[in-house]
Amino acid sequence: MKNIQLTCAHALVKYLIAQKTLIDGKKVPLFPGVFGIFGHGNVACLGQALQENQKDLPTWRGHHEQNMALTGIAYSRAKRRKQIFIATSSVGPGSTNMITAAAVAMSNRIPILFLPGDTFANRMPDPVLQQVENFNNPGTTANDGFKPVVRYFDRITRPEQIISSLQQAIQVMLDPADCGPACISLSQDVQGEVFEYPVDFFMERVHIIRRPKPDDYQIKEAAELIKKSKKPLIISGGGVFYSDATDELSTFASKHNIPVTQTVMGYSSMKKDHSHYLGAIGGLGGRAANNLSKETDMALAIGTKLADFTTGSWTNFENPDFKLVSINAARFDASKHMAQAIVGDAKVSLMELSQALGNWKADDNWYKKSRVELKNWESYVDKESGPTNQKLPSYAHVIGACYRNSNPSDIAVTAAGGLVGEVIQVWKPRELNTHETEWGFSCMSYEISGALGIKMANPDKDVVSFVGDGSYLLFNSDIYSSVITNNKLIIIVCDNGGHAVINRLQLFKGGKEFNCLLKSSKNTNLVSVDFATHAKSMGADGEQVSSIAELEEAFKRAKKSKKTYVISIHTDGYQWLEGSAYWESPTLGIASTEENKKSLKEHLEGKSKQRKGV
Repeated sequence: MKNIQLTCAHALVKYLIAQKTLIDGKKVPLFPGVFGIFGHGNVACLGQALQENQKDLPTWRGHHEQNMALTGIAYSRAKRRKQIFIATSSVGPGSTNMITAAAVAMSNRIPILFLPGDTFANRMPDPVLQQVENFNNPGTTANDGFKPVVRYFDRITRPEQIISSLQQAIQVMLDPADCGPACISLSQDVQGEVFEYPVDFFMERVHIIRRPKPDDYQIKEAAELIKKSKKPLIISGGGVFYSDATDELSTFASKHNIPVTQTVMGYSSMKKDHSHYLGAIGGLGGRAANNLSKETDMALAIGTKLADFTTGSWTNFENPDFKLVSINAARFDASKHMAQAIVGDAKVSLMELSQALGNWKADDNWYKKSRVELKNWESYVDKESGPTNQKLPSYAHVIGACYRNSNPSDIAVTAAGGLVGEVIQVWKPRELNTHETEWGFSCMSYEISGALGIKMANPDKDVVSFVGDGSYLLFNSDIYSSVITNNKLIIIVCDNGGHAVINRLQLFKGGKEFNCLLKSSKNTNLVSVDFATHAKSMGADGEQVSSIAELEEAFKRAKKSKKTYVISIHTDGYQWLEGSAYWESPTLGIASTEENKKSLKEHLEGKSKQRKGV
């Protein structure tokens, strides 16, 4: 066997470059690039190896480690997990800054490869700069914080260890069931060490995401269960995207006459003009989907982990005869609440399940009811999001103004706070894949950083990010990133004076306004932020508008602009689209106010409808 002498850092980069994947039959790099902030622990060795290979593995400079990783996560999500970004940082605070992003990737089942620097494997200069010392366990470093929030973790203490570690990390990241982030922690001294690596280690490899075939018995059992149902409902999740199963979903729904609801992460897996579209379900869902979910006797969940916001904290399914069928590549998710599990790829499973169902169709009266419910709900949403002269417009008014002036292919981005639910209802999908919401971890700052990654993955589309003033003030440096990389974003800042949706929850639970809105926090000199001017200082275009009419005109200008455009507007922090599902949140068991008593009563009424694990 032929060998080649390389440093560990150079070998790592050379191997990553050799990894390829297929997208639409075309061979492309599995790792399209790196986001990095260099510092102590990754600049001298890994940094030089990256610098020498910019043509094949480009490195993009970040401004905060968390947010550069969020950009990489969003890119991988937009590429439907077929390409994976890398994020590298210095040892210490650089690496710990990325841990939140790792949790985002973990929660959303998105691959990203973290390469943080680490302390010296030889321990001779300990303690080194930025080292966290654990006196009872000297092998523990700050990077151990990644372990709970990644699917794969390894610490490289010998240069030859990357031969097995890199291959294992890739297999995890591309696994349809266990997909998520991987962290390979690079001891800084080992990065520069030399090893005789096998030449074959660097041979080009083409990776594909496998499609696990469902078990025939599971298909048969699920088909029999569905055939017994009178009021079936489909819940379409993010897994439909990752399986490229949107066409199969549409065909299945039409053939078997089943209304389709969508989770937040699965939204835009079906277009609004599809005959069986019913909108979003659950805590952020509409009355149409939630009303039917309360009646359904069988839900077919496809590619969803069935989180609390999807299921109304498991209160949405009130029919005593309710049954659950769940298609998921991950057996853990497929088996939740004693579902009839179909463990397999969504595309393949839908095709086989349809074949097993034959010509069976759900009752047409159930379908007709879904149309009536949808029409009523959308009439309400259209009214609430239409043009207005209201002094402080609602979120719905703002989103509606942008939606009316957008292209069907424009991609809406949200993440945290009250904007997510409002966007889901108002920005109805005219084309597939036009919603990119981070709702697994609901991480503030994803709105801008994630939008950048989505734009990088979709350079020919306009990406419209809706962000509250709270998230904007948390992190906004990727406005600058978008400008200097020529990745134009349209950013709508809804300024309602703080964290309005949490203030809403605080009031709903019987509390008083406290510390959520700026006006109810401990401040002695409250001033307004000029978000438009701030954006201009980073090279973007920006303007402040004072009405919905002005917003519509500003949005048209933003569409025509060649660079990132930030529009700020003051909004009402108390006006929301009506909710139609229960969501469990802690409530004081001993009420101290009349508001607490009301909240406790509603809490107990909701809990009484909650499924007990079956």
